[in-house]
Amino acid sequence: MKPAPFAYHRARDVDGAVRLLAGLGDDAKAVAGGQSLVAMMNYRLARPRHLVDIARIRELDRMQRDASGGLRIGALTTHHTVERDEQALLGREFAVLRRAMEWVGHLPIRTRGTVGGSLAHADATAEWCLLALVLRAELLVRGPRGTRSVPAADFFHGYYTSDLAPDELLVEIHFPRPAPHAALTEFAERRGDFGLVVAAVDLDVVDGTVHGGRVGLGGVAAAVVRVPEAEDVLAAGGSFADCAAAAAAAVDPPDDPAYRRHLVRTLVRRACEEAVTA
Repeated sequence: MKPAPFAYHRARDVDGAVRLLAGLGDDAKAVAGGQSLVAMMNYRLARPRHLVDIARIRELDRMQRDASGGLRIGALTTHHTVERDEQALLGREFAVLRRAMEWVGHLPIRTRGTVGGSLAHADATAEWCLLALVLRAELLVRGPRGTRSVPAADFFHGYYTSDLAPDELLVEIHFPRPAPHAALTEFAERRGDFGLVVAAVDLDVVDGTVHGGRVGLGGVAAAVVRVPEAEDVLAAGGSFADCAAAAAAAVDPPDDPAYRRHLVRTLVRRACEEAVTA
């Protein structure tokens, strides 16, 4: 199929993109790599009357470490840039981001798709959405009213719905603290397909002992979710198997619940085992 008719606009900087989005109204959408939005437009699941192309805003294509040990990723950074990490910025502290990219589609998708585009799309099975949630990222958003920082826990509202207003642009993702014992894994019917269930953990490990951590899941609800029941097991010194069982018991997937709970149990345990040895 072909998309419904739309007008094309090109933004040359962030302020220009915000002005375009604000002036064009609710029927405008920003597009960069187009790996999510354009596919939905081709199936006419999305019908924006205006597309604002932000792909040439070079200031949003960057990765850098900050003075406190955190990591900042510009919204137009591609998945493949993170995967390659040519400047060795991620190190052991953020190696989970590099490793997680192997789950993102196929290579052509990773070379075009952007980190910010994935987060703004707010797919409940998207790896970046789950990583942002579990690693407690802050998302920097620019709009006509200024710039605001949104915790990942408050950013994802439901099916393909985020905290972004129609006239706002996601410009940066900030991971404020290192995550040397984090892991993400998932199950898809075919390599490169959307994951049926995605699991991520960020463990608190001291002298080889797990003292707690964060557990998150995608594909079990309308948005990515933390699982406090599983986190309580880790905090109490429980086993990874008990943590995984608690996660499976806590979720109520809308589709094929018994099978997805089985996947949750397997994937959470696997992610914990990978994270503790990272």
